[in-house]
Amino acid sequence: MQEYVIIVAGGSGSRMKSDIPKQFLVVNGLPVLMHTIRAFAEYSPNLRIIVVLPSEQFGFWEELCKKHSFAIPHQLVAGGETRFHSVKNGLNCIVEKEEFLVAVHDGVRPVISREIIAESFTTAASHGAAVVSVPLKDSIRIVGQNEGNKAMDRTLFRLIQTPQTFRSSWMRAAFTADYHESFTDCASVLEAWGYHIRLIDGAYENIKITTPEDLRWAEIYLKATS
Repeated sequence: MQEYVIIVAGGSGSRMKSDIPKQFLVVNGLPVLMHTIRAFAEYSPNLRIIVVLPSEQFGFWEELCKKHSFAIPHQLVAGGETRFHSVKNGLNCIVEKEEFLVAVHDGVRPVISREIIAESFTTAASHGAAVVSVPLKDSIRIVGQNEGNKAMDRTLFRLIQTPQTFRSSWMRAAFTADYHESFTDCASVLEAWGYHIRLIDGAYENIKITTPEDLRWAEIYLKATS
């Protein structure tokens, strides 16, 4: 089956305390989003890459591509009001009629390995869904009303990452749903439609860059692996 990736990059720089959206901040010589795109391009030259950005950022992105001589083929698609709508816009631009596989990945997760991407597509091909996750390291407590809290068994929980990869027929069916505030990622959308979500192992270094500390960590890791 043909493989696609929809890279969603609609974040702001608010928690980064930056006027520049975090996907455009430079790490190890390139904007974060370029590292992410390159990771998927290195997985397979046959992978078709769709990048979802707010339409008002198209011009800035094109300037960055020229500045950095960034020539990896990708299709730009305008984002929507929420992540749900942005993914839906990316999915709707695919004209493939046969069944295909589609991964959805955060534009600000640049430290993603070829091995995890490959496992994601392989598992989705055989099981319909593959959602990357990692076990919790720390103890956790659930906080209730009146300042009450209770220890929980951390082995019952997983931290969810991306990519989240699915068969196209599953995605297209689930994304006909009306938006609901509980749709925090693709897995929650497909689960609400009745599909079984299969988890696969991710990696702790596959962080979502959100704070200045994340940016510094990614800089160190990308330098060490480049």
